[in-house]
Amino acid sequence: MGSPAAHQLKELKPLYQHVVNNFVAVLAAPLAVAAAVSAARAGPEELLARVQALRVAYVFLAVLVPAAAAALYLMLRPRPVYLVDYACFRTRPNCRVPFATFLEHAKLVTFVEGASIDERSVRFMTRLLERSGLGEETCLPPAHHYIPPYRNMEASRAEVELVIFSAIDDLLAKTGISPSAIDILVVNCSLFAPIPSFTDMIINRYGMRPDIRNVHLSGMGCSAGLISVGLARNFLQVAPKGAHALVVSTETITPNYYVGKERAMLLPNCLFRMGGAAVLLSTSRARARFRLARVVRTLTGAQDSAYRCVFQEEDGEGHRGINLSKDLMTIAGDALKANITAIGPLVLPASEQLLFAVSFIARRVLNRRVKPYLPDFRTAFEHFCIHAGGRAVIDELQRSLGLSDEDVEASRMALHRFGNTSSSSVWYELAYTEAKGRMRKGDRVWMIGFGSGFKCNSAAWECIEPARTAEGPWEESICRYPVDIPEVLKH
Repeated sequence: MGSPAAHQLKELKPLYQHVVNNFVAVLAAPLAVAAAVSAARAGPEELLARVQALRVAYVFLAVLVPAAAAALYLMLRPRPVYLVDYACFRTRPNCRVPFATFLEHAKLVTFVEGASIDERSVRFMTRLLERSGLGEETCLPPAHHYIPPYRNMEASRAEVELVIFSAIDDLLAKTGISPSAIDILVVNCSLFAPIPSFTDMIINRYGMRPDIRNVHLSGMGCSAGLISVGLARNFLQVAPKGAHALVVSTETITPNYYVGKERAMLLPNCLFRMGGAAVLLSTSRARARFRLARVVRTLTGAQDSAYRCVFQEEDGEGHRGINLSKDLMTIAGDALKANITAIGPLVLPASEQLLFAVSFIARRVLNRRVKPYLPDFRTAFEHFCIHAGGRAVIDELQRSLGLSDEDVEASRMALHRFGNTSSSSVWYELAYTEAKGRMRKGDRVWMIGFGSGFKCNSAAWECIEPARTAEGPWEESICRYPVDIPEVLKH
């Protein structure tokens, strides 16, 4: 238990926050009262005489300057960008991979010609799955249900079409928008970039306009979904007012099953699962459900260790896979600190910024052993969507940000139900929060994504209209969540 002094300080903190966060109002209130009392004492005749004594030029400038400043601000400020709606791919029961099925297939792959997975590798994946935080309902694409798994171009395209078209169809049905009304298309998929691109595939499928602006991002890792949102936002700033941007985030699992025995490259086999999301953005507030407040990107790729911590390569036997460095969590922590430093001043209330500044000065001037103050981001956000990259990622962010179990519940449950769906995971988490009925008008959401390079990206949203029902990827399972994850899986 803390000391009595610490307890008293904790009780006084709400009062401190109220005073500092409303400093302008606290300061202006007595000044306004003093001005009103002075005006009452002077009387209407004296006030009128003072106004008439002012020169016309002064009155003109007093009106013109604020009006001109306001007009200039309105002209130069970025257009607000809104989230009209979003949809996540709904996994199918026939794609489900319970642990027993996954491990049985891994054992059978050891007998496939060309593969070098051995019994030791299977035992390693067994231990990893037991501690991963994944549940028994995660899904792999149909091609991975064969022995050996299909990893060819045809099977990869089939997965892409299943995931992307399903998500877009759901989004178009929810919003009622015509494909011809979409002005901008941004798609991200890191590990599969065929010709024609994903954007061409979508344009062809839905008969979109020939002048649509389109971009396919590849190789950007699990944080590419938030990069795509930022890119679409920039496009919308120069598009006609009321334009629509479709953002599609996914990862293709089919061609990336690793059949070697390097432990660092076996991790993705156990963690990554199929998934995707389609998001409709616009500069029109009509029927919007969220407002995009901030997008902050942090890149640490100038450092060799950060650049190589998530690296696609071939092992010594020529098997291609994703190598996850043992220093990944340390590098992710450094990237998170840099991102927090950038987004903190933009979203934190004045009370938290002041405490952080005082702590920083005390450490520099007085004593470096003074414990740094960790800003309470729960004063800036009601909901957190942390990339469900794995149990260790969620644990580390919960510890680093001082979040409660409820704050990270959406991330843990998305990992348990869907696995690591890469760039789309934050949308499954947002859908979870809405399906549980926890979103309220005015609530603020912080999405945090990590990706190769190494990147840490953030997006801040403000809710305008929460979902009325639990429709979406959680529709059939939300009643069973949250589930209790045994401690052995958490630590």
